[in-house]
Amino acid sequence: MSDTVLEIKGLTVRLPEGADREFAIEDVSLTVGKGEIVCIVGESGSGKSVTAFTVMGLIPKKDLVPVAGQILLQGDDLLKKSDRQMRKLRGEKMAMVFQEPMTALNPVVKVGDQIGELLEIHTNMSRAARKTRVIEVMKDVSLPDPEKMYNSFPHQLSGGQRQRIMIAMALALEPGLLIADEPTTALDVTTQAEVLELIKDIQRRHGMGVMFITHDFGVVADIATRVIVMQHGKVVEQGTRDQILTDPQHPYTKMLIGSVPSLTPPDRPEPKAAEVALEAHKLNKVYGTSGFFSKGRVVHAAQDVELVVHRGETLGVVGESGSGKSTVARCIVRLIDPTGGDITINGANIATMTEREMRPYRQQIQIVFQDPYRSLNPRRTVGQSIVEGPMNFGLGAAEAQVRAEDLMRIVGLAPEALDRFPHQFSGGQRQRVCIARALAMEPKVLIADEAVSALDVSVQAQVLRLLHDVRERYDLAMLFITHDLRVAAQICDRIMVMQHGVVVEQGRTADVYANPNHPYTKSLLAAAPGRDMDFARLA
Repeated sequence: MSDTVLEIKGLTVRLPEGADREFAIEDVSLTVGKGEIVCIVGESGSGKSVTAFTVMGLIPKKDLVPVAGQILLQGDDLLKKSDRQMRKLRGEKMAMVFQEPMTALNPVVKVGDQIGELLEIHTNMSRAARKTRVIEVMKDVSLPDPEKMYNSFPHQLSGGQRQRIMIAMALALEPGLLIADEPTTALDVTTQAEVLELIKDIQRRHGMGVMFITHDFGVVADIATRVIVMQHGKVVEQGTRDQILTDPQHPYTKMLIGSVPSLTPPDRPEPKAAEVALEAHKLNKVYGTSGFFSKGRVVHAAQDVELVVHRGETLGVVGESGSGKSTVARCIVRLIDPTGGDITINGANIATMTEREMRPYRQQIQIVFQDPYRSLNPRRTVGQSIVEGPMNFGLGAAEAQVRAEDLMRIVGLAPEALDRFPHQFSGGQRQRVCIARALAMEPKVLIADEAVSALDVSVQAQVLRLLHDVRERYDLAMLFITHDLRVAAQICDRIMVMQHGVVVEQGRTADVYANPNHPYTKSLLAAAPGRDMDFARLA
């Protein structure tokens, strides 16, 4: 096919000895045509990223060895290329946008120079010509004030701007193939919508082929031309976007689509009058900076926040990065000190308590963080992590062990696994351990701070069901922090929308979703990927 940019034929990559399976990917065949966006979907470990990194020649060859197949880039077999030849092809003929731009960009080099370095390596352009070209591609990806941004460092840009810099770098030499590896996973819903629209627009204008790796079927619904579904290193189904989304054939595809939370909140009965477990009144958090060479800068991370959560109820807090969601959570759990206002738990105002005064209340409020691997001590068994809190509050070792075993059963893990270390669990299992650790303290309030945002869609569905079950079992009050409006729709009784540290709207979830009043809430809902599709009905 003359319009085929990339063709993979029977690609097999072997894993090192002792791995959980023989091949990372096995007999993978797919094509990416000029002007196409081909989405590759599947859970962690399905082989999506290994496929992409093998195409780019970026896999660690000591650990991952291609043993069969061909990778034809415009008819040229990449598996026969030397490292030097691959370096030349990267940038000129193909380029990649990574998931986390902050780790992909050099933090001590200006972003304009990083884009320019690509041109310096691959072209004979003068320094002035390189700068002109860099500013052109920065304009091409709709970055504001490119001349000024040229001299900015990565940390001075927002997440969306950093991702646009990565896309500009990929486009600098106008390659025929663009590989995007989960480029919007870490972005807010509105920024994600902007980046997706940008990729579609660039693909249309430049006519390039795009291989887009994602686990988000909302993204698939918005941008895909064709869809490849991978499981355990194999392609289990492929077809056009409409074929896959409206008539999936493979049970795994049906399971993935059925696991996507609906954007329509379920009908919930009016909550019964219940005890107030958590209350915040005029909660404020102000950060200030000053220095010899700069004026003091004041940031109002949270301004006059009012919230009430009853026993057995889940209050969702949604908004973009910088909206103040996590600041409110950390103030409530007293990981940071509020600047002003009241936080009431069990009738006591903990906002101004000293650490010593706070200690008895630590038991009553627990938090589950976004990244379970960073939350657990890698040198301690999960059993040691779970029993540590209760034992610090006076529970005997034998009783704490029995409680840990019971909680492992409740969160769907075998009690025998208490002797294992965090790295011996999957991401979803580690998050279950973190939930068990929080419940071991028998709290009245559980805060989940983006607790499912890093998980695959099917694992996410399991953890959401678990959170719902433990809330009902223990009559917990839950504060659920998220930027995923689909997740919030399914788990939250009430919703609170934050923007720039201010609560702009709150109410029953179904009411806010059906009739949003504030323009910001409307923009969030409008930006949700795949908002017009009911995935549960399609599966």
